[in-house]
Amino acid sequence: MKIDIKLLKHGVTVGCTARTVAQTGVEMEALTGVSVALLTIYDMCKAVDKKMVISDVQLLEKSKRAVE
Repeated sequence: MKIDIKLLKHGVTVGCTARTVAQTGVEMEALTGVSVALLTIYDMCKAVDKKMVISDVQLLEKSKRAVE
């Protein structure tokens, strides 16, 4: 699993790439990875900004490429 965090002027974006050899469930791994990263950022910053919002968590792509 790879987590990418980009700091923006008014927030962050978090991406997650997950790979598996299993038949199903990889999208849940990626969504969980993003959610945990966002919750960690929220926990670390809550004292600074009480109006933070976690939003737009979504699956952008899922493919059935062979594992390299």
